[in-house]
Amino acid sequence: MTVEVAVSSGVPGIWIVGMADKAVQEARERVKSALKASGFSTPASKIVVNLAPGNLKKAGSGFDLPIALGILVATNQLHPGMLRRRLFVGELSLEGSVREVPGSLAYAVCASKTGARFVSAPRMAAPIKDLEQEALGHLSRLHHEDALDDVLPAGGECAPFPAPALDFRDVAGHEVAKRALQVAAAGSHGLLMVGPPGSGKTMLAARLPSILPPLAEDEMLEAALVHSVAGERIDAIMKGTRPFRHPHHSATAPGLLGGGSPIRPGEVSLAHRGVLFLDELAEFKSHVLQGLRQPIEDGEVLLTRAAGNVRMPASFMLVAATNPCPCGYFGDAERECACTSSQIRTYQSRVGGPLIDRFDLQLDVHRIPTSEVMGAGSGVSSDSLKEGVVAAREFSAWRQARSDEARAFAGGVGASAARKDTKAIISACRLSDSAEDFVVAMAESNELSARALVSSLRVARTIADMDEAADVTVDHLAEAFGFRLNDCFGA
Repeated sequence: MTVEVAVSSGVPGIWIVGMADKAVQEARERVKSALKASGFSTPASKIVVNLAPGNLKKAGSGFDLPIALGILVATNQLHPGMLRRRLFVGELSLEGSVREVPGSLAYAVCASKTGARFVSAPRMAAPIKDLEQEALGHLSRLHHEDALDDVLPAGGECAPFPAPALDFRDVAGHEVAKRALQVAAAGSHGLLMVGPPGSGKTMLAARLPSILPPLAEDEMLEAALVHSVAGERIDAIMKGTRPFRHPHHSATAPGLLGGGSPIRPGEVSLAHRGVLFLDELAEFKSHVLQGLRQPIEDGEVLLTRAAGNVRMPASFMLVAATNPCPCGYFGDAERECACTSSQIRTYQSRVGGPLIDRFDLQLDVHRIPTSEVMGAGSGVSSDSLKEGVVAAREFSAWRQARSDEARAFAGGVGASAARKDTKAIISACRLSDSAEDFVVAMAESNELSARALVSSLRVARTIADMDEAADVTVDHLAEAFGFRLNDCFGA
């Protein structure tokens, strides 16, 4: 976008045109006050500010700084050479200070692509290699020749990956659930945990980030860009921490998928390259949950509005937890369920079969005996589980590099497009005749859909990668199908 300023005779004042929203229109008062406080003058002339292109809506306070600079150049108070090959963005305070604005990282990416220097508030250092960055802390600095200070690029200078506060060692028992979470982390599979209240579902999910590998450099920038546009902090992401989003079950469709005016990324986009955890899954509104089906398949959100379509990244690992019925004790070995069959069916139907079918792993989480609870703190650690995750991903990358046929197989966060390549997944499994017979028998006896069958093969391939095995065996398949066949949800 370009800011154009023209000064002419007429009624004194500042007019802003170019489909500007209220925040941009209010820049007139901020700019006038900031210029005066910084020792500049606002001429008693008609000043027209055009935000080009005129057919796109403009929003936010980031136009304050370029509007002020345009006025200074148009009134000969600033040499135009200072603005050449530079992209300015920032909000102005009434006394002339430059403030950081949401989406600054997106502006920095734009500057990098166009070969311009990026000028913003001093605290904003964009993590982009080879980007020339400068800082302007106050408009009054423009009176000096060295008005702009160099800012060192943050790319490549990230702090070490922080140690997670939560550890699987603190979770007593639940060895099967821990194994399922390790498999899910190794292959970026969706996981649904079903069990009674207090069985440990939320506790297990909260520790999932502790076994995920840190973000790669390109993933880091992608995730940070979404968070920057949403006005959220990116410090943890730039240290390699994968996003972990945990929205409340009262979330609306725009809150979960994105939307609003102006359009803002939803939770699925904020979870890009990380984890989206939906606790109390059956308590979410049904139409909100059904909106997840397209992002899960495509790895992006497509929002259709009258003004056009907006695409936002949404390649995430979906983890969910739910009770099996309204009272929560359907299938529990110790406490009898008080719900009727009709109540159970109604409760479970809130999630819907098509969404449940998209969870690669579906696990029953039962309450553990009191004797095991007293042994908390002595279980398998997150570091131990993480070693298996990292080894599996490394073996998967090595295996795919050796095989052109299996290269499209979905391995790692962000490979949702490859989920659809059934031929590549089957080829990557390298099944023997006995293994193929086992797959057919399991699919027919359990009436699995084609999607469920393929997702089970993906899980089996991940389990084989954890064993560093080139071929998927019957044992790998048996474990994968065991994680798929849920006893008490969808009954």
